[in-house]
Amino acid sequence: MSPKPEGTFCLVLHSHLPWLAHHGTWPVGEEWLYQAWAHSYLPVVDMLRRFAEEGRNDVLTLGVTPILAAQLDDPYCLRGAHDWLGNWHLRSHYAGERLRELSAYEHRASSWALDQFESHWRHGFSPVLRSLVDSQTIELLGGPATHPFQPLLDPKVRAFALKTGLQDTKLRIGQAPEGIWAPECGYSPGMEAGYARAGVKRFMVDGPALHGDTSTAHPVGSSDVLAFGRDLEVSYRVWSPKVGYPGDAAYRDFHTFDHPTGLKPSRVTGKNVAPEDKRPYDPLLAREAIGRHVEDFVDTVVQRLRAIDGGLVVAAYDTELYGHWWHEGPLWLEAVLRALPEAGVRVTTLRGAVEAGHVGKPVELPASSWGSGKDWRVWDGAQVSDIVSLNESVQKELLELDFSRDVRDPVLDQAVREALLALSSDWAFMVTKDSAADYARYRAKIHSDRFSELAALARGGRGRARAAELRAADGPFGHLDARGMR
Repeated sequence: MSPKPEGTFCLVLHSHLPWLAHHGTWPVGEEWLYQAWAHSYLPVVDMLRRFAEEGRNDVLTLGVTPILAAQLDDPYCLRGAHDWLGNWHLRSHYAGERLRELSAYEHRASSWALDQFESHWRHGFSPVLRSLVDSQTIELLGGPATHPFQPLLDPKVRAFALKTGLQDTKLRIGQAPEGIWAPECGYSPGMEAGYARAGVKRFMVDGPALHGDTSTAHPVGSSDVLAFGRDLEVSYRVWSPKVGYPGDAAYRDFHTFDHPTGLKPSRVTGKNVAPEDKRPYDPLLAREAIGRHVEDFVDTVVQRLRAIDGGLVVAAYDTELYGHWWHEGPLWLEAVLRALPEAGVRVTTLRGAVEAGHVGKPVELPASSWGSGKDWRVWDGAQVSDIVSLNESVQKELLELDFSRDVRDPVLDQAVREALLALSSDWAFMVTKDSAADYARYRAKIHSDRFSELAALARGGRGRARAAELRAADGPFGHLDARGMR
């Protein structure tokens, strides 16, 4: 007998990294991409592929930003990822002289990752992703091209960035997504009109933007565009600004390294335990913790659904949490997605939630984000005033350019590409959070400088050689046509 229906649950994963190719390797740069690829994207996609083989539909909603998709399809990045996986495999052997159990564990993990990559990923991510979309295993969310913080963009630039991103996704998987992950869940009143013009039917906001009323999707203003809110009571069980499952003493410690090999030999052990005093990682202890946390999460979802009379719970996280930041995350994720239906919870996508009737009354949304304070301070605060000023000057000069050419101009195309890369929300986020702040400021500055250089060359009818040189390093979105800025 099936358990009594408890309500509907949607898991939304947001996959994003800024453009890292050709901009440094280690400790900042391409290393981030390859680590996330190996430890998050490979296991999460493998899980989804197995769900597809079982015939399961609407397992979760997967956001993949266009700028990340561009890297996961890029031949340079594919070669780099394969080299990185091979190096990981060699490091696992080197650790055997001192850390035998860790060496064996990493040998198995790196062998599996190499097999996955060589079997499924050698032609890029798009063929893999398209099969998951076509089988309706997932719903795909897109977004603006380079993940800009949209509320701080001029409406014309905002519309172009979104159109470029949606077009890129359509080229990769055959259809434009109906939903987007609004970068940083950033919203300013009126943006829903632009979404409607672009064909976007639904987008994500953080729970406080809906004053906690996340038990249904809500039409925004007078539009038919739906806002889904992240349920913080449930989402924060996994990861919050202060606590969450990954901090359990039995889980692998992200921050402690065996420096000769770059491998992570320790478990968390305790919040105030020095790295040299942390206990060795024990996969069996970690498995026991996974079981506890799966049970706790399922119980939390069921209790929350009962409290809202069987409505909708949306939990949303960065994909990179699962495997990269939280080593055991992919195992926990699969166990949860299998346990929830057994507990009487309908697991579906945002699209599936709409089809099931989880749509409430229209709302007027405030200016908001999912950043600190749930406002815009991370991206427009005093700490990043230099980046804010840079972004304003880039947009001003961009809007003053002449895009009335009859044919495509590769200099203008590359100028716009550099402008979009300069406007990535990641640079301000990294500065505010003091995460590789110098690198972030460098990236914002170099792209804005390259944009201005190309803009000046374009105005003089020159610069084709320079544009080609820069495109070799910063070449996402080959379809980008600057004339769309008219």
